[in-house]
Amino acid sequence: MADNTIRTRSLGTAVEGIRDQYADGKAAKVWEIFIGDQNSRTKNYKNFLLDLLRKKGCKRILDVACGTGVDSIMLLEEGFDVTSTDASDKMLKYALKARWNRRKVPEFDNWVIEEANWLTLYEDIEQLIGDGFDAVICLGNSFAHMLDSFGDQREQKQAFRNFEKCLKPGGFLLIDHRNYDNIIDTGRTNPKSIYYNSNHMIDIKTSVMYTGGKPALVILDYLIDTTASFGKNEFITENNISEFRLSYYPHRLKVFNSMLVNTFGENAYHEIYGDFKSLNEVENPNFYIHYIEKTL
Repeated sequence: MADNTIRTRSLGTAVEGIRDQYADGKAAKVWEIFIGDQNSRTKNYKNFLLDLLRKKGCKRILDVACGTGVDSIMLLEEGFDVTSTDASDKMLKYALKARWNRRKVPEFDNWVIEEANWLTLYEDIEQLIGDGFDAVICLGNSFAHMLDSFGDQREQKQAFRNFEKCLKPGGFLLIDHRNYDNIIDTGRTNPKSIYYNSNHMIDIKTSVMYTGGKPALVILDYLIDTTASFGKNEFITENNISEFRLSYYPHRLKVFNSMLVNTFGENAYHEIYGDFKSLNEVENPNFYIHYIEKTL
């Protein structure tokens, strides 16, 4: 069993030792193995997302954290018009490959994939927005990769403003994050994914980094068994266990709520789910999922 105790270090020392594995492609490669294809989605997740989009009459979807494209592919196959963006060209190459392989299918031939940064998202894809998207989705704990560089959340707020600007009036943002309140308080991360039925995950080692006495960074060391998928190559240890590290900015629920309300307005309809259930149905969820509408 991995050691999941809280390790308190200076933030500067911690960040210095973090390898940017999205940049070098390791995370993209291992994550593609971990999540598999669209058939590995948990039934709860797929039903939750599709039921919500259809209930709200959505057609045009903007996936702002498409990664390797698995969620976008699922939505395309279910008949939605999808525009997909990500800041990682290493991740996007898998989505681009999937589009090429299925280019003879009309939905995939029309699939728009663009590299875009959340801080400049509106400008990056302005020509694609038109009257606005019915829904913007940012799922899989993706938003927590945006670190608070200035210590005042200005970048996160700018990203939220861009998400809101891409929506049509009455459209909604669906965005999630891990239960960082529980991670900070316990120093542990549940390795079970609510999104994917993966047999590869072994454990997650958790480190919480503090600066000025406040939790500033959560570092998760993912332990994934990739023997059946990879064999031997540069990414894998001698035991065929891939170990890679990702860092996250740990938003507490109250802070995350406040940023959303400040962006969309106090009158915007805002509902929070825990592991795809109403909060009164789950005491301590692994993930919080926020639904918030752009006012008419």
